[in-house]
Amino acid sequence: MEESKRIKNCKAVIIGGSAGSLQALLQILPFVEKPLSFAIVIVVHRKHSDEQTLEALIALKSKIQVKEVEDKVKLIPGFIYIAPSNYHLLFEKNETLSLDTSEKINYSRPSIDVSFESAAEIYGNQLVGILLSGSNSDGTVGLRAIKAAGGITVVQNPLSAEMSFMPNNAILHTAPDFILNTEEILEFIKEINTVTP
Repeated sequence: MEESKRIKNCKAVIIGGSAGSLQALLQILPFVEKPLSFAIVIVVHRKHSDEQTLEALIALKSKIQVKEVEDKVKLIPGFIYIAPSNYHLLFEKNETLSLDTSEKINYSRPSIDVSFESAAEIYGNQLVGILLSGSNSDGTVGLRAIKAAGGITVVQNPLSAEMSFMPNNAILHTAPDFILNTEEILEFIKEINTVTP
């Protein structure tokens, strides 16, 4: 990783995605070792009927414990948090997560943009934003906010994405710090972890 783009004291890695992102997540999360020096927050477009399916699958495959997201839950390093279906996931100043039912953004709730922008406001240059596969433009505005706040932005290489529109759109409009395939995203996450497994 370039020294000029190396993040110091990362507090949160927020990962957004839509169609095709589950495949990418399953190529990354099962291989992330614990303990972790930061929290991982996942915001993916999902059906309202999908209550706990994603949480159960990630919990089954990952070595990192998945913590249930409820309104005002504390964000703790070393855990994975997954935005529930039909809620926007927001970050509060006291490092808690809150759930919001306001209108859909980019036809989605949770919206990646909403969560990325909220996280950028709280964590600034201690935040990493990662955008994966997807078929709409959600995430681009949020990545721009993370970059403007001094955080690091990562976009999945469109050539490795099942749906390339979302990463392509982000690359076109945000000039991300890194464009990586899933294996490289995994190595990036391992490299910024300051706790030795």
